[in-house]
Amino acid sequence: MIRYALHCDRNHAFESWFQSSSAYDSQVKRKLVTCPICGSAKVDKAIMAPRIVGKKGRGRATPPPEPATTTPEAAASGPTSLMMAQEKELRAKLKELRDHIVKNADNVGERFANEARAMHYGDKEHRPIYGEASPDEAKSLIDEGIEVSPLPTLPEDRN
Repeated sequence: MIRYALHCDRNHAFESWFQSSSAYDSQVKRKLVTCPICGSAKVDKAIMAPRIVGKKGRGRATPPPEPATTTPEAAASGPTSLMMAQEKELRAKLKELRDHIVKNADNVGERFANEARAMHYGDKEHRPIYGEASPDEAKSLIDEGIEVSPLPTLPEDRN
């Protein structure tokens, strides 16, 4: 993964991660990389200092400085605070979705795959359910044409 400091034609600074340099080039060419502040697809790489770690300092590298902002508005909100606000909003929506499912569906636990199959094939009445399934069980359900989706898990749920 490569993190690039980027800027748009309106001098908004932001950063983004890409699988590789060629992935960045391909996405920019197809206008898939846009400024999160103004939506412009005219995006270029900003000058960045490389992140180099010596043998003695492996694992203790400090992150490079944030890209420079050029407008007072950008300096006030900054790319980090914008991303943090978007991340908080996304997490809130995911939590709301999960809470809705938990409140309105039956937890069938480890019987999830069997219950989903029984409803799909008409052996049981359809109702909203959630539960646990291994990756192989989930793939098998999908291969059979049974629609399943994982419940969103947030970092605070893992603690």
